[in-house]
Amino acid sequence: MTDMSPDVRMIPVDQITVLNPRARNRRIFNELVTSIQRLGLKKPITVAQRAGQDGYDLVCGQGRLEAFISLGQTDIAAVVVDASQEECFVMSLVENLARRQHSPLDLMRQIGALRERGYSMSQIAAKTDFSGEYIAAICYLLDHGEDRLLTAVDRGVIPATIAMEIARATDEDVQAALTDAYERKALPGNQVLAIRRIIEQRRATGKGLGHGGRESSRNRKRVSAESLVRAYRKETQRQKLLIKRATISQTRLIFVVNALRRLLADEHFVTLLRAEGMLTLPRPLAERLNASKG
Repeated sequence: MTDMSPDVRMIPVDQITVLNPRARNRRIFNELVTSIQRLGLKKPITVAQRAGQDGYDLVCGQGRLEAFISLGQTDIAAVVVDASQEECFVMSLVENLARRQHSPLDLMRQIGALRERGYSMSQIAAKTDFSGEYIAAICYLLDHGEDRLLTAVDRGVIPATIAMEIARATDEDVQAALTDAYERKALPGNQVLAIRRIIEQRRATGKGLGHGGRESSRNRKRVSAESLVRAYRKETQRQKLLIKRATISQTRLIFVVNALRRLLADEHFVTLLRAEGMLTLPRPLAERLNASKG
């Protein structure tokens, strides 16, 4: 029993609208064009047909679509899903969030784009699988133009919650709080040094990337060592919980794959599935089964 490929149609490229266009690295795009030219399209794009209208909205595959257009192709293989234009937009954002070939701020700006579409913090958290606290911190940093802090969060230098504490306070308050936390050994030394480097960069060149300018320190919230330590400990606990959940999920997945492999080796069980018309498996499970056979 194997996973069946989804129904694929040939769609005219000029009937497809990209709802959420994103910039891409020119070198990587040229490599994609060359690959498609030599080997063909390995994976269809995903689109949704507009309700009551001609044309399609792109869900996934902007790079492949643009590569086809650059090669002068008029049609492209596509999986057509049933989704509204709003759902297509959200799915394309979530698809971008899952990618790692992006600039340091792309992930954060996709979250901001979801909020601009009218989604609440809790809705964005559910769609992206991030915590509500993380989403709130990212949105705050976006609102205040804190590109440098957002980049530090994206690189894993500091947690989003600590970045928000820094954005809310003056540099002097943060420096004092860091000194207090370090002297009391409440924060590890490498974290203190990382935060201080960021503060020095913000002081020298501004909170944005590649441009100057500083926001007035008026109306800023006073930060304390306790608030920084609290944010750091909360982030540590969150990461430990994520690791625990990932381990449990991996264990369960291994159990399911092993159980399915044994069941599918039983001809009577496979015959029963065929009789019931159950001829397909979810693609992730099918891929795991095929990988385990190898």
